[in-house]
Amino acid sequence: MKIEHVLAGFVPEPRCRDGLALAVLLARQSGARLTVAYVHAPAWTTPGPGKVDAEWQAYVAEDAAHSLEQARRLLADVRDVPIDYVLTGNRGSGRGLVQLAGRSKADVVVIGPAPGGVRGRIRLGSTADQLLHASPVPVALAPRGYGEDHPPGIRRLTVAYRRDPASDEAVLRAAVIAARMGVPLRLITLVVRGGRQARMEEEMLNRLRERVMADLRAAARGHGRLEVEVEVLEGRNVAAALGATDCEGAMLVCASSETGPLRRVFLGDISSKIIRSAPCPVMMLPRNPPRKPGILGEQGKL
Repeated sequence: MKIEHVLAGFVPEPRCRDGLALAVLLARQSGARLTVAYVHAPAWTTPGPGKVDAEWQAYVAEDAAHSLEQARRLLADVRDVPIDYVLTGNRGSGRGLVQLAGRSKADVVVIGPAPGGVRGRIRLGSTADQLLHASPVPVALAPRGYGEDHPPGIRRLTVAYRRDPASDEAVLRAAVIAARMGVPLRLITLVVRGGRQARMEEEMLNRLRERVMADLRAAARGHGRLEVEVEVLEGRNVAAALGATDCEGAMLVCASSETGPLRRVFLGDISSKIIRSAPCPVMMLPRNPPRKPGILGEQGKL
């Protein structure tokens, strides 16, 4: 997977800086072009064949143009990334971005958080919900405040890993992105010790740690010269486990739920918890069809 075209959804609100900042970092480090899109309300048809409320259409056009002009001003100092600005109409901003991603052949869609929420965390709203259940390309989400306090660059990709085909595929795709961006790759597995696991005997917990570490080490092999680290994170819940490691300057990569449709991002329960708990941007990858025998090993080499 290569990132050559980044599509950023824009809203004329203070939180728009968060998604734009992440989109610029991704485009800059990947050598990609950036498209900033504003999804406006569609034209309001009135009774009668082909009639459109001209006053409403003029208002929508003026408001959309004003919104894109605001985006241009916010990115006026970005000189090293080619940027286009586009308008598209749809009743749902997420659905509009999904359609635009398909038409423009974007490699990733980037958005900021929904209104409200905690600084440094990602809040999911209707736009994210539509994207995270329908996008044919990866979806990257920025936490609240990222536009004001972001690193000069993404310095590491971290893959949330568990032993299954979807995670194996996510490692391969993240490795390609990391190599293109010139950053190391880290694989993490979360061991949540709440409920039944909280009462595990230490010997059983040690066996679990050993098995998880063996899975991580196996997944880390075969990536050429790319630096790959592995780490087991433990905590009473997902937030506590993620808080046990350094996420500064990182972007977390997650595989879609295996219960979702092929070639679409599909948000499962664990991924949802990770997104809401992560103190850094998160990229959700869509599912791919199963690989043919022999292909996995070839694509694992960089």
